[in-house]
Amino acid sequence: MDINISNYLRLDVVDMIMVLVSTLILCLFAKHFFWDYVSDYFQKRHDAIAADLKAGADAKAEGENYRQQYEQQLAGAKGEAREIIEAAQKHANEERKEVLAKAREEADMLKAKTKQDMEREKAQAQQAMKQTIVDVAFEAAKAIVKKEMDESKQQAYVDDFIEHAGDDTWQA
Repeated sequence: MDINISNYLRLDVVDMIMVLVSTLILCLFAKHFFWDYVSDYFQKRHDAIAADLKAGADAKAEGENYRQQYEQQLAGAKGEAREIIEAAQKHANEERKEVLAKAREEADMLKAKTKQDMEREKAQAQQAMKQTIVDVAFEAAKAIVKKEMDESKQQAYVDDFIEHAGDDTWQA
């Protein structure tokens, strides 16, 4: 076996014509029996790709629509949250004012009650002091005028003395 490279690289016109004719026959055979199937396959493939592209575009448009709706809802929620916060702040301010007003009212009532208690205790103290002065004055008067006056006159003098004991006329 003789391997010669020139056998592999030779160009012969007959071989070329035979290859062309056999290729043409193969193409005609394929066109006659398979061309419709291949065309249908490519058409279906084209339609499927076009449908996928359209579905993708529709999905993108729908997604954009959902995004816009979401942004609108988010903006609305932010507005509602702001309104709720403002309402809560207003309510808290009103409650604070009510609590302060109630506390002031209670403090004023406590001050008034304390003042009344002080006045009552002052009056009681003055009454007790008057009674003590009456008792002391009565004992003093009794000792001084033991035999000169009767007891009813003494009591009248002492009572008059006690009544005028705190007056400006008594001190003058």
